[in-house]
Amino acid sequence: MLLEACSITGLAILALIKLKGLEHVIIHYRWIFVCLFLLPASSLYDLVFYVRNRIIFWLRSAPKQHNLRVRKIQDQVKAWIAGGRQKRMCTARPGWLTISFRTPLYKQTLNAIKINLMDILDVDTERRVVRVEPLVTMGQITATLNPLGYTLPVVPELDDLTIGGLIMGVGIETSSHIYGLFQDIVLAVELVLQDGSLVRCSKDENAELFACIPWSHGTLGFLVAAEIQIIPAKQYVKLEYFPTHSTEELCKVFSEKSLAREENHFVEGIVFSRTEAVVMCGTMTDVVEKDKFNAIGHYWKPWFYKHVESFLRSSKTEYEYIPLRHYYHRHTKSIFWMLQNIIPFGNNPVFRYIFGWIVPPKVSFLKLTQGETVRRLYEQRQMIQDMLVPLQHVQTSLECFEKEVDIFPLWLCPFWLPAGPGLARAKKTGDAPGEMYVDIGAYGEPKVPGFQYRETTRKIEAFVRRHAGFQMLYADSYMTKEEFREMFDHSLYDTMRLKLDCSKAFPDVYEKTCRTARF
Repeated sequence: MLLEACSITGLAILALIKLKGLEHVIIHYRWIFVCLFLLPASSLYDLVFYVRNRIIFWLRSAPKQHNLRVRKIQDQVKAWIAGGRQKRMCTARPGWLTISFRTPLYKQTLNAIKINLMDILDVDTERRVVRVEPLVTMGQITATLNPLGYTLPVVPELDDLTIGGLIMGVGIETSSHIYGLFQDIVLAVELVLQDGSLVRCSKDENAELFACIPWSHGTLGFLVAAEIQIIPAKQYVKLEYFPTHSTEELCKVFSEKSLAREENHFVEGIVFSRTEAVVMCGTMTDVVEKDKFNAIGHYWKPWFYKHVESFLRSSKTEYEYIPLRHYYHRHTKSIFWMLQNIIPFGNNPVFRYIFGWIVPPKVSFLKLTQGETVRRLYEQRQMIQDMLVPLQHVQTSLECFEKEVDIFPLWLCPFWLPAGPGLARAKKTGDAPGEMYVDIGAYGEPKVPGFQYRETTRKIEAFVRRHAGFQMLYADSYMTKEEFREMFDHSLYDTMRLKLDCSKAFPDVYEKTCRTARF
């Protein structure tokens, strides 16, 4: 029966290719392969790793194995040294396993170091610290902490985002207007350096190296553990919806709510068109009005962004109560709104009730199976970018995105960026300890006629540099080295690279993240 079904599916796909052309089928009918193969595979993968992680946490076997695994990493580095340092190093984790849609090219040419560290090592509720390995995911950590009555102050939305990526790269969430980026809740990290030594860094210990770790993308050492702040959690989020009907109204409401840091635990915005948007403000609570309760995370529920869009029809502020973990992972089901491009009928009630429990496909599986043709076509027709600009420039930034790409929805997330040393920090102005920024996320197909991905990305990058902003480096960047160094402050980073003799051991951050870099 299975072979017969596969044969029928194959014949149907061939008929579609003959009728509509290969390019059209690849873009518009990829859902056939995704629904038949990737959704079941993703569900099985998640089940296996959930069981595996729970058993290891219950048995508390991870701490016993951690030191041994770290020594194996040190041995690999020492073997690289003994072998004459022929190639620079990177982690052996395949590029398709990362949550980013970008496929890193440097993996093909560097010396791969195996780092198999994916466990929660300890939860210390007295010190309010969780100690974790770098491949621990957000889904894994909320599933562990929330039942204990705790949470991370900043929980980036997608289940599969890893601690290592969020520390070495960047992470943001709707509580970031209070706590800053993910890097700002990290208390200490442990690194294996290019000489094979193990060091611990914090604000009090190896402080300069600690300040350089965020945004460094593994170019100073291999992350093997991190200690992260935790805070008491409540069971629910009271989420208020503020519909707006002009850019001016959106910017006014969004800025007011973002700056009210003591009143709102969570703030975000979704821009649905040139004139329509919804700003959301949440507060954690243990009290629920039963007629206002909505468990949005259940598989049969509408995709969150579609649910939010429904509030545009309201003439007043609405609110509801959402379970905390459902809120944290509200964008996972539909990968924000990117799944709409892959499974156009995915939000249909019939599909949700029958197949919603195995949604979404894992981004890593999508990357693994996309092939060069699909990758090239998506690169030409899709944009996935997050640009970070000072909050005062939010209106001109939205106008820039509208002019250059005309993508909707857009995601808005405010965050506090402290001043100080590091690759991406607010510029020091007087006694100000930092500045409020906003992340503008553009994910989808640009509607601007004649869209050219490289040229358009460069225009937006130039706009962001002019306004003292930053580009999230999980996505494609086309800056020259000079432009990159203008955007990011390399002064301390260069000093640490030189001090630790990193140039022969690791690529620099520009080489690892920019499409224009060459190895």
